[in-house]
Amino acid sequence: MSWWWAGAVGAAKKKLVEDETPQKHESVALIIGVTGLVGNSLAEILPLSDTPGGPWKVYGVARRPRPSWSDDYPINYIQCDVLNRDDTQTKLSTLTDITHVFYATWTNRPTEAENCEANGRMLQNVLDAVIPHCPNLKHICMQTGRKHYVGPFEAFGKLETQLETPYTEDMPRLNFINFYYTLEDILCKEVEKKEGLTWVQGGLDGYSDCSDADLIAEHQIWAAVDPHAKNEAFNVNNGDVYKWKHLWKVLAEQFGVECGEYVEGQTITFEELMKEKGPVWDEMVRENGLRPTKLEDVGLWWFADVILGNKCFLDTMNKSKEHRFLGFRNSKKSFISWVEKVKVNKIVP
Repeated sequence: MSWWWAGAVGAAKKKLVEDETPQKHESVALIIGVTGLVGNSLAEILPLSDTPGGPWKVYGVARRPRPSWSDDYPINYIQCDVLNRDDTQTKLSTLTDITHVFYATWTNRPTEAENCEANGRMLQNVLDAVIPHCPNLKHICMQTGRKHYVGPFEAFGKLETQLETPYTEDMPRLNFINFYYTLEDILCKEVEKKEGLTWVQGGLDGYSDCSDADLIAEHQIWAAVDPHAKNEAFNVNNGDVYKWKHLWKVLAEQFGVECGEYVEGQTITFEELMKEKGPVWDEMVRENGLRPTKLEDVGLWWFADVILGNKCFLDTMNKSKEHRFLGFRNSKKSFISWVEKVKVNKIVP
């Protein structure tokens, strides 16, 4: 059975079997953005006893304090703001055993020019702190997303030249600034300096096809250890498609609410709809004994508006399959699994 089934829906409950004798780690991972969806999945999957390239030692980096839901993960948690160069140097330059970097974070700014500056600085800070001090570093996985093909949020619907779907990894850059391009350029310059260093990009965004965070993590690990995946860019999606009108009913069932029929009417955004709902969420947290969170912690409403307000975007997994990655997910079951997960972790009722 292929390894990537190990993280399939429901199988993530598998726990790491501890050996009484200390393990000698073959690979050492640095996850930047370990509290995000994909970073969290990497932190769960990498330490498992059957993960390729292992046994893995894992460092996880995030700006916030370690969340309680990750207490059971056998990782070395480092609270660090990678936007701050001094903090990054202080916290990361002392790590000398890193072999693989998984870069799965980003920050949002009001304009794409500001996104380029801030996100570029974050990546450069990490590379400057890690590369000179880690002689065994051999792989960097940089996760980006579908904005490679459709442009940044501020360009949605405004580009004169649009790429045709399904999107493939060899499509040219759009004629619009994009912080993904900034990250690519920074990483390529570093790769040119260090012989033997490889890099690969992954994708996250989805609309009518989507990407399970565990599947993305498995794909990134595969790309880190499989020689067929070196020096390549890959799309990552579940391998199926869906319609939101069907998925809404599935989500409604998970929360025990009624899903009304679609009726053409006045346009309204999630951002507007949720603007004054903070006190309502606070009450729900108290009544249901949830982890203390604010509404803005559990939902990016502007992002939902962008994703749901645009036409169907599809990309292809053919290149990954040709390079021998055959993992997939059933998107309906994937959504249900993640709803169950946030319920178990007392994030939603």
